[in-house]
Amino acid sequence: MNSIFPFLTPFEFYAALAIGLCGGFVKGVVGFALPLVLISGLTTFMAPDLALAGLILPTVLANAFQALRQGPQAALRSIKLFWVFLLCGGVMLVLSAQMVRLVPATVMLLMIGVPVVLFALLQLSKHQFHLAQRSTKVEALVGGFAGAVGGISGIWGPPTVAYLTALGTAKHDQMRIQGVIYGLGAVALLVAHIGSGVLNAQTWPFSALLILPVMLGVWLGSKVMDRVDPVLFRKMTLVVLMVAGLNLIRRAIF
Repeated sequence: MNSIFPFLTPFEFYAALAIGLCGGFVKGVVGFALPLVLISGLTTFMAPDLALAGLILPTVLANAFQALRQGPQAALRSIKLFWVFLLCGGVMLVLSAQMVRLVPATVMLLMIGVPVVLFALLQLSKHQFHLAQRSTKVEALVGGFAGAVGGISGIWGPPTVAYLTALGTAKHDQMRIQGVIYGLGAVALLVAHIGSGVLNAQTWPFSALLILPVMLGVWLGSKVMDRVDPVLFRKMTLVVLMVAGLNLIRRAIF
């Protein structure tokens, strides 16, 4: 095993598989948080850039599964509907990916964690934040921010799901739209980090290894999601957002 992945002990090898399964299951249930779970779990025993490389290939496939679960026509409608978000996010993702080795990890984690926790707390309280209608400017700003932090960290789910939740997007629509946004973002991330050197001859086999446990987790989680009512789905989404955000803040501080 060490001859294949010299940067992993046998325990870390199996721990990485378990983390992949867990991340896939969470994504299957709520539609996001796969990169968050992988980054949070893997960085407990490996360097952040290696963890980032590891999540790239399974993230591409998991989001393709999620985006196409209701058919290619539905996915295409989502692309047409959120093209501003996708365009701004994709441009910022590619640009920020080149800075992945320059931005301090603590800054990156706080940039994501603090806004996410504040949003989740607000939405879980009586003072919920809603967007009465879509705005091109707001969508461009949120998409650009999601892409910027995604290029550096591989995590662009929290800003995206916060925006979709504020719009009051229906459960299955939200799952499909998330899959489309994250899927195209993951392809951009793949291309960007081939260019940045994060995904290379040494790291891509590790990323490929995580595909199987992640996809098994996604499949199991999607079966659970189908049985969840919309109100519970929204609460589960917000709770996962808050826990993920708190974990990022914890890592930044400690």
